[in-house]
Amino acid sequence: MKKLIKRILMLVAVFAATGMLSSCNYNSLVDKQQSVDEAWAQVENQYQRRADLIPNLVNTVKGYSTHESETLEKVTLARAKATSITIDAENLNEETLAKYQQAQGELSQALKSLLSVTEAYPELKANENFLNLQAQLEGTENRISTERKRYTEAVKEYNTAIKKFPTTIYAGWFGFEAKPQFKAEAGADKAPEVKF
Repeated sequence: MKKLIKRILMLVAVFAATGMLSSCNYNSLVDKQQSVDEAWAQVENQYQRRADLIPNLVNTVKGYSTHESETLEKVTLARAKATSITIDAENLNEETLAKYQQAQGELSQALKSLLSVTEAYPELKANENFLNLQAQLEGTENRISTERKRYTEAVKEYNTAIKKFPTTIYAGWFGFEAKPQFKAEAGADKAPEVKF
């Protein structure tokens, strides 16, 4: 009888310990998931800041350049595409992030084209409004880079946590799935060719 009571108490202790561990791990995973969601919101916030600057930049360039309509149209279309793709943090996966990143990359390329066109217009390059917008855009690009880095760090911490034992067991039970990471843009593995 004493052995039976001892075994029952041992089973109760094991179940209680398991319950406490799963509760602690669950709460920790919720915190990490919230950090990923917050970091993603900041990434989107900075991309939106860039999108908000573009119409002013396009209009400023348009005032000085009458025959660069193709470049201006590309920027406008790329901006429309980039802002039409929004991803809720709960729906982040490899596919949706790749589409988002592709649209943002196309916008970056269109902006590079626009800024290179401005080299042909000395009056535009001297325009105070244009210089201010260009400086804000450069600052925003830096902010985007910073927020992407923070997102990457939050995802790394979260993905590592859900793969560690014994948390991996609880993560599966509670539906915690790996979050996607940003990938390098196509051609980023090749050094640019410099010609003098």
